[in-house]
Amino acid sequence: MMATRLPEVLISEVGLRDGLQSVKATMATADKLAWLDALVAAGLQELEVGSFVPAKLLPQMADTAEVVRHALTHSGLTVMALVPNVRGAEAALRAGVHKLTIPVSASAAHSMANVRKTREEMVAEVRAIVALKNQLAPHVKVEAGISTAFGCTLQGDVSEDDVVWLAESVVQAGADETGLSDTTGMANPAQVRRLFQRVRTAIGERTGAAHMHNTRGLGLANCLAAYDVGVRTFDSSLAGLGGCPYAPGASGNVVTEDLVFMFEAMGIHTGVNLERLFAARAPLQHGLPHEPLYGMTPEAGLPKGWI
Repeated sequence: MMATRLPEVLISEVGLRDGLQSVKATMATADKLAWLDALVAAGLQELEVGSFVPAKLLPQMADTAEVVRHALTHSGLTVMALVPNVRGAEAALRAGVHKLTIPVSASAAHSMANVRKTREEMVAEVRAIVALKNQLAPHVKVEAGISTAFGCTLQGDVSEDDVVWLAESVVQAGADETGLSDTTGMANPAQVRRLFQRVRTAIGERTGAAHMHNTRGLGLANCLAAYDVGVRTFDSSLAGLGGCPYAPGASGNVVTEDLVFMFEAMGIHTGVNLERLFAARAPLQHGLPHEPLYGMTPEAGLPKGWI
């Protein structure tokens, strides 16, 4: 019997959270579950399935606990949820998630707009969430995602020193890893290489995922730049759904289908089946019939002779 080939990069699908929270319509729970099943069938091994925030703030995320329960029925799947504070973390831990993602902003202005806390207060929040996690579910992993790491539509320039300081601070607060997010789509490949290298020098193997946006057409180029300096986990969203509701003009997550195609075409194994990934667009479209779907690869199709 042939051994299963392990993926060389991890594609972390964030459409169910980052995608759905950014659109006006609320997808029905049944449609979410059908979409989730299709993503798992395509071979995706890590899904960010929602966020634990008050329903009045993000009604799109009101059913996250139910989505988590369904996701946990899939063996071998890492189920993640975003939590902005201790209250959200407790709800996520009680729902049974495998991994918590905490949003911390490198931009002082975005931090106040997004979570209504200063950057220092968010580092303290990370510490409190880690303490709660150690008490309730020590096996759960904690990731602090550094948003606006490459620039901010509210503040403008974001100091690279601030990003490195924040990465060191959240790791000292107990985060298992911290990745860099181009929340506003302002990054370029040279900047991505430089900043990820600086962060890796500071915190080593705790350097986490690259979360790039395609706002200015550089999403894939920035992912490749991150890969070149050792990043092996990449966030993306099926059909490019999503952005950030608290960062004006922040459109366009990297399209999962295009990202998978790029890596597979280069001979870098993702563990994802592209035909099944294309098929996962159908339940997404059914659940959000008026939402545009993006992606060059699904439109063009796979090249002749593709294996």
